[in-house]
Amino acid sequence: MTESTHAAPGGVATRTTRDLTKAAVSGWLGTAMEFMDFQLYSLAAAIVFNKIFFPNVSPAIGLIAAMATYGVGYVARLAGAIYFGRMGDRIGRKRVLFLTIALMGASTTLIGVLPTYAMIGIAAPILLVVLRLVQGFGAGAEIAGATVMLAEYAPVKRRGVIASLVSLGTNSGTLAASALWAFLLGVLSEEQLLSWGWRLPFLLSFILLIFAVWLRMNLKESPVFEERPDVVDGVALSRAEIEEKAAATHASVLEAGLKQRKGKAFFLALGLRFGQAGNSGLVQTFLVGYIATTLLVNRTVPTQAIVWGSLLGFITVPVVGLLGDRFGRRPVYIALTLLTMAFAFPMLLLITSGSVPSLVLAMVIGLNIGVLGLFSLESVTMAELFGSRTRFTQLALAKEIGGILATAIGPVLAATLTAVTGSWWPIAAMLVVYSLITLVSAFLAPETRGRDLVRLEDAA
Repeated sequence: MTESTHAAPGGVATRTTRDLTKAAVSGWLGTAMEFMDFQLYSLAAAIVFNKIFFPNVSPAIGLIAAMATYGVGYVARLAGAIYFGRMGDRIGRKRVLFLTIALMGASTTLIGVLPTYAMIGIAAPILLVVLRLVQGFGAGAEIAGATVMLAEYAPVKRRGVIASLVSLGTNSGTLAASALWAFLLGVLSEEQLLSWGWRLPFLLSFILLIFAVWLRMNLKESPVFEERPDVVDGVALSRAEIEEKAAATHASVLEAGLKQRKGKAFFLALGLRFGQAGNSGLVQTFLVGYIATTLLVNRTVPTQAIVWGSLLGFITVPVVGLLGDRFGRRPVYIALTLLTMAFAFPMLLLITSGSVPSLVLAMVIGLNIGVLGLFSLESVTMAELFGSRTRFTQLALAKEIGGILATAIGPVLAATLTAVTGSWWPIAAMLVVYSLITLVSAFLAPETRGRDLVRLEDAA
C-alpha cells in the first residue's frame, strides 16, 4: 500500500506517493518542454531562420524578421494565459495541462517539417509565424498550470520544495536546447545545417511530446480542485449558481469566495514576479550581449557563465524551496531581494574588472540569488496567494504580464541607458529597482506558508 501524501485542512482528497510522483514529473517535464521549445526557436531564429525563411532580404533585415517571429510568441502567451487560465479554473487543471502540452509539442514538431522559402515562397514564413503563435498560445498557461497542479498536489509541509520542481524544469529545458544546438553547430557544416540539420532539434522534441502526453493522460485531477465547494461533477458553478446554492445551504464559504474584492493579491503577485522576471532579462539576456559587444569579451564567456549558473541552480532552487517551507515565504523573499540589491553594484564591478574568472563568478552568483532563487519562491507563493476559484487565471496573467513588462522591456531599456550614459551603472541600478519592487511586495504580502488551498478567496 502506498502512503497518503495529501491530507490538507478542509478534507482535501488524498493522493498516494505514486500520484504525487506523476504530478511532479509531469510538472517538471511540461516546464522543461516549454523552455526547451522556446530556446530551440530563439536559437534557430538567431542562427538559421533568417537564411532559410527570409533569404531575399539583407542579412540585417532577415535577422530582424526572424526575431520578430520569435517575438509574436509573447503576444500569443498572454492570450493563452487568459483562455486556458479561465478554462483551468472552470473544468479542471488536468484537462488544460493536456491541451497545453499537446499544442506546444505539436507546433514545435511541425516546425521541423516546414517547407523553406526556396520551396514554397512567402507561404513558408507565414506558416512559421502561425506555428509560433500556436506554440506561444499553449505555453501561456503551461508554467502556470504546472505550478498550480504541483502546489495543489503537494503535502502542506513540503509544498515549497515540491513546487520548486517547476523552476528546475526551466533549467532543464534551456540547457537541453542549448546543448543540442551546440552539438549540431560543432559537428555539421554550414551547408548541412541549412539543408537539413536545423530540423533535427524540432523533430526530436516529438519523443518528449509522446511521453508527456501519455503521462498527463494518466494523471489524476488536482485534489484541491475536486474538493472546491463550488465544483459539482467536475465543473465549477457559475456565479448565479453559487449564489443560489449559498442561499439554500447558508454556505458562508461560498459567499466569501464571491464577495471578496479582487485585485490586491494580483498586484502583490505581479510585484513578486517583477523582480525575478526583470533580473532574468538583465542577467540572462542583456548582460550576455553587453559583455560581448561593449566589453569586447568573447561571447562564449558569458554564455558559459549562464550554463554554470544554471547547473548550480539545480542545488539552489530546491534549497530555497526547503528554506521557504522551514521559515516561511516572506522572510526568504526579503533576504534574497536584499542580497540581490546589495550585490548589484559589486556584481557589475566584477564583470567590468577585466578578469574573466571574476566575471563568471559574478554572473553565477547573480543568477542564483536574483533569478533562480526568487523563481523557486515564486512558484509556490503566487499559487498560495490566490483563492482556488480563480487561482489558475490570476497566476497565469501575473506571470505573463510581469514577463512582458520586465523581461521583454528591461533589456531594451538597459541598452538605451547604457548607450546614453556610456557606463554600466544603469544595469546595477535597474537590478536594484526590480528587486526593490519585489521587496516591497514581500513586505506587504501576507505569509502564505501552510495556507488551505481549497479556500475560494484570495490570501489578501
